[in-house]
Amino acid sequence: MKERLERMLNVKVLEIEEQDDKVVVYVPEDQVRIAVGSGGAAVKAAELVLGKKIEVKGR
Repeated sequence: MKERLERMLNVKVLEIEEQDDKVVVYVPEDQVRIAVGSGGAAVKAAELVLGKKIEVKGR
């Protein structure tokens, strides 16, 4: 899943936490805006593919 998320969000994924209803994705602090995308487009597209909500956090 890590490689897949890295391709979809176009950033380096540091860690993934899978919870019941969502996936928390940790990325480098300076890449959070890239991972989210313009207006949240990158995250929304990845959510559709995975079928779960995605929350992006910086580290």
